[in-house]
Amino acid sequence: MKSWMLEAAIGAVLAAGLWAGWRLFDKKLLQAPSDPSPDVLRKTVSVVIPARNEAANLPHLLESLRDQTLPPVEIVVVDDGSEDGTGEIAARLGASVVRHDDLPPGWTGKNWALWDGFHHTTGDIVVFLDADVRLAPRGLEALASEREQTGGVISVVPYHVVPRLAEKLSLVFNMLGVFVFMSPYEANNPRQGLYGPCIVTSRDDYLRAGGHAGIRSEVIDDLALGARCKAAGIPLAHYLGGDLVSYRMYPGGIRQAAEGFAKSAVPSMAVVSRTTVLLCALWMIGMFLTGLFFWLDWLLAAGLILYAAQLYRMARVAGTFGVLMPVLHMLPTLFFAAVMLYSLYQTAWLGRVTWKGRQIHLGSGRDA
Repeated sequence: MKSWMLEAAIGAVLAAGLWAGWRLFDKKLLQAPSDPSPDVLRKTVSVVIPARNEAANLPHLLESLRDQTLPPVEIVVVDDGSEDGTGEIAARLGASVVRHDDLPPGWTGKNWALWDGFHHTTGDIVVFLDADVRLAPRGLEALASEREQTGGVISVVPYHVVPRLAEKLSLVFNMLGVFVFMSPYEANNPRQGLYGPCIVTSRDDYLRAGGHAGIRSEVIDDLALGARCKAAGIPLAHYLGGDLVSYRMYPGGIRQAAEGFAKSAVPSMAVVSRTTVLLCALWMIGMFLTGLFFWLDWLLAAGLILYAAQLYRMARVAGTFGVLMPVLHMLPTLFFAAVMLYSLYQTAWLGRVTWKGRQIHLGSGRDA
């Protein structure tokens, strides 16, 4: 009797986790229009790129911007105290460069870079891109078209290019990011966020929401900016990048990825809707059970296969994770657990996070 009840409980937990994954996943791909709207063609588009020590990444993005079917009227790179020649490379490739060496009191580096960069633009539509993003030739056209069609502010979760095994450990973080930003339960969340690597807004909407000046001290700038937009009555829409918008987030390896994910992993949970958090937790419980204990029970072994199949199907849309990592999902699951503990230590115990050589006190925007 006890054995039957245990099997039923395991089956129910795994079924709930698998259902939660499918419920949260939304294959809403950014699409290039078949025929560009005359309204879009009349719009001018500006691109702002915050860059701190991005000499390796920046040339790929700037070269992709030169090939756009909807050329930007200006590309502004804000060199945020780089020490690797980022600004010189940007200028050589034709971008306008704004150099920052000191932060105004109360600002984080990225927020100041984006706010100041915006004031060096003139476009009707402003596209904020991280330096590790790449755009296909119709990328800007698609972004501008979707923004004009939906109104408000849009953001894109780029297709994640992960060529090395160590980078593929980000699989769980990548899928949870997709879940959170594509979740149907976030539409009514007053604190719904945006996805920072690719944000598109009209000039008027950005100023109406207060821009990055209104969130100057926030570490998780994209979530905070989304909440400001919602409070101003500006709708948000999210897309997956597909073959139009991609990135390679942390080519520096495990340490860089751990720092990058840890700075926002725990704090972001406070602003995501409870339903989304609950469903993510159900999915993760199934991941832990099947990944670590599949050898103890036939149901867990079957669950391992089902989770691997689900992960593979979803991850094909999210990035270049291949087949092996979904099958061995215990590895990215353990990486996720370790980073979450590190994030909890930084945020709850130290009260600060570390990123790109800076230690930032939470809520202050002040370098340590």
